[in-house]
Amino acid sequence: MQIAIVGAGVIGLATAWRTAAAGAAVTLVDPSPASGASSVAAGMLTPVSELTYGEEPLLRLGLASRDRYGAFVAELEELTGLETGYRTDGLLQVAFDSDDLEYLDDLRRFQESLGIPVQALTARESRRAEPMLAPGVRGGLLAPRDGSVDPRRLTAALLAAAERLGVRLVRRRAVRLLTEGGAAAGVVLDDGTAVRADRVLLAAGSWSGDLEGLPPGSVPPVRPVKGQVIRLRTRLPFLTRTTRGLVRGSSVYLVPRADGEIVLGATQEELGFDTRVTAGGLWELLRDARELLPGITELEFAEVTAGLRPGSPDNAPVMGPAGPPGLFVGTGHFRNGVLLTPVSADILSAMLLDAPVPEVAGPFSPARFSEVQA
Repeated sequence: MQIAIVGAGVIGLATAWRTAAAGAAVTLVDPSPASGASSVAAGMLTPVSELTYGEEPLLRLGLASRDRYGAFVAELEELTGLETGYRTDGLLQVAFDSDDLEYLDDLRRFQESLGIPVQALTARESRRAEPMLAPGVRGGLLAPRDGSVDPRRLTAALLAAAERLGVRLVRRRAVRLLTEGGAAAGVVLDDGTAVRADRVLLAAGSWSGDLEGLPPGSVPPVRPVKGQVIRLRTRLPFLTRTTRGLVRGSSVYLVPRADGEIVLGATQEELGFDTRVTAGGLWELLRDARELLPGITELEFAEVTAGLRPGSPDNAPVMGPAGPPGLFVGTGHFRNGVLLTPVSADILSAMLLDAPVPEVAGPFSPARFSEVQA
């Protein structure tokens, strides 16, 4: 079977690897692989901290993916010899003031009602877990099974794995869906070349619906949500685990790497396809981080970036058949693309190959939006 995947971010790359490993001939189309939202992401594997009321199906998907990560990266690193920066040292959430702490207490009770293990910490216990925290931190929650991965290393390894299994990488932009007899038959590139395929997967993030020739309404609208991120460096120990804080209702996170990098993020801005880094966005991140970790201002500045998260109308992934027969979408992962990579690759490769699809995929079909419109 011939498979064409449009988009070589973390979802497209992982799906290409899994689909090729199952024996399909895969062509991956992207003018700049691994350079979009995946290259900006912090790589938190924290389904518990992302939980909000009414998102239990997304929580189950996130937990299933987090629990796949160990085997997923072990296989990937063995195949390629490349490290992914995978860590399983937990997530600490902390509260800056009493209102923030009340929110964390509500979140803890909700998590416990769903049977999710989370440990409440006093202010002193929080500072014992992370000594660089400010004296005024009021308390926190520890999710011991959460962790992180380095998305830049992860996508490099996925690209190497895909190429090792014979995936054909075409560094061009797909501009039009090719159809024959009312079914998807491939894509046309910006140089006029046709890439023919039995199945086409659109996994191009916020650009997934941009192909000419898509029937109206076949691909749910996916909007870009801007996120600005700061990368800092330290030669001395600063954080031992991913730390997320609430500061007067605003959320900020810091993700440490083994090489001394600390990723600080992220803003959430509905500004279309604007990828400018702004002074205001960076100031907000540093302001809130400094309230929690005063020593943050002593760290070395390394990089600032802005990426576009693909957000669906309900901010949950969109995975499944769409439009004409043979066309599939895998997008809308919003803040959770890196977290959901293993389970999304399993789901999408199974769909493309007519194999049994994991049960957790059910709530994330594109059909849910056509049902609402109907």
